[in-house]
Amino acid sequence: MLSKKSKYALKAVLQLARKYGQGPIPISDLAAREQIPRKFLELILLELKNHGLLQSKKGKGGGYFLGRAPTEITIGQIIRVLEGPIAMLPCVSQTAYQRCNECVDERICGVRMIFKEVRDATASILDDATLQTILERTAAAEGESSLMYHI
Repeated sequence: MLSKKSKYALKAVLQLARKYGQGPIPISDLAAREQIPRKFLELILLELKNHGLLQSKKGKGGGYFLGRAPTEITIGQIIRVLEGPIAMLPCVSQTAYQRCNECVDERICGVRMIFKEVRDATASILDDATLQTILERTAAAEGESSLMYHI
């Protein structure tokens, strides 16, 4: 299950993606717009900044902005920064592999096989989806919901 921290991060980062190239957005604006507790948002954005996904500007007119274009930041990158590995079992993780103590032979472990498929599918989806992907899907859905049909 996705943590509140990651949900808030995605909401805030999508706001930054919508305003990409328009300069920094103050934390207070992001917090108010997305109804995120400001102090919690500060910690989230700082963590994303420390991993190179965001940049910030201090002082008057300061705030946060994307460190790269929305087409270059994936949802997988954001989730890994905030949640850690995507894998549900350590024996299938690509970034934090650990052998399971109870496993006799990883090559024939059926549980490992299934959870490797889950990890691969989840990672593929999250690593293929960029911030731009979400913005485009949202715009398309908004366009579809505003269509009016008259007979």
